[in-house]
Amino acid sequence: MTRTALVVGATGIQGQAIAEQLVAEGWTVLGLSRNPQPQSGVTPVASDLLDPASVAAALDGLAPTHVFLTTWLRQPTEAENIRVNALMLRNLFDGLRPLGTVRHVALVTGLKHYLGPFEAYGQGQLPQTPFREDQGRLDIENFYYAQEDELFAAAKRDGFGWSVHRPHTVIGKAVGNAMNMGTTLAVYAAICRETGRPFRFPGSAAQWNGLTDMTDARQLAAQVIWAAETPAARNQAFNIVNGDVFRWSWMWHRLAEWFGIEAEDFDGVARPLAVQMADDARIWSRIAARDGLIEGDITRLISPWHTDADLGRPIEVVTNMSKSRKLGFTAYRATDEAFLDLFECLRSDRIIP
Repeated sequence: MTRTALVVGATGIQGQAIAEQLVAEGWTVLGLSRNPQPQSGVTPVASDLLDPASVAAALDGLAPTHVFLTTWLRQPTEAENIRVNALMLRNLFDGLRPLGTVRHVALVTGLKHYLGPFEAYGQGQLPQTPFREDQGRLDIENFYYAQEDELFAAAKRDGFGWSVHRPHTVIGKAVGNAMNMGTTLAVYAAICRETGRPFRFPGSAAQWNGLTDMTDARQLAAQVIWAAETPAARNQAFNIVNGDVFRWSWMWHRLAEWFGIEAEDFDGVARPLAVQMADDARIWSRIAARDGLIEGDITRLISPWHTDADLGRPIEVVTNMSKSRKLGFTAYRATDEAFLDLFECLRSDRIIP
């Protein structure tokens, strides 16, 4: 059967990885974003999801069979996150409805489903770890829940199948992304090497000592495509992580080794990257100019606030993947190799020195 994918948020960490894998598997791929960038094998579709007329015009004449939703817009409050991000999905589904071609929609959210939104992150009564899909929603407003509700309502009305995917922190490449731990840590390590500053863990004792997991963007891509083509995965929500667990007390040294620097052992004092890197813009601009890097604006590469939120959590976070494993999804990625693969890619593309 014809397989035409519409990847919404195709220039982000998740969307890029999904689009690349779809192209590799022979799909026809449409990449929707506000400002499309050239992507091999992807037909760009420019649209502002907050503007219904823009969505209708962008989708006119297209015939996507599968939709992969990987986009959101960060707002100053959770109430605004809910309003804006629900509206974006509603406008998209309203634009897709007249086409009558969609068979499956995959929505990517994340572990804030279990941990709560940014305003109440990791607070209150949280479910036990490892997180399982049947633990349900927290008794608190969350834009992920609003996105799900828009998806469920559209699927019921229009007759397509759906899947929801909940990654942990995603490791992948994208310039200008709001949540980008891998590139943030790469830039931080490069600056530490340049200046001789200690490579200091910015987070909490719970994260340094406890077990955790992460999600390679390629692992996420594999699962969303698997779910789109697996009947048993229809109308299901899935956690998605790499399949291994680690402690940052080990990983921090692995990352430092790649950059040829010494990792400082955590002394119990939180030193957020937002503070450590507050004055690094001029340092990075100098490094970029000297080494011919493609992006000299550090704000386009790093997201200290997001990395600090993840590495500063006061609780251990691990994720159960039994649900999709039992249905046949068996892909695996080693998390340290995911970081090192990303660093190699960033260096090859002249994003880091």
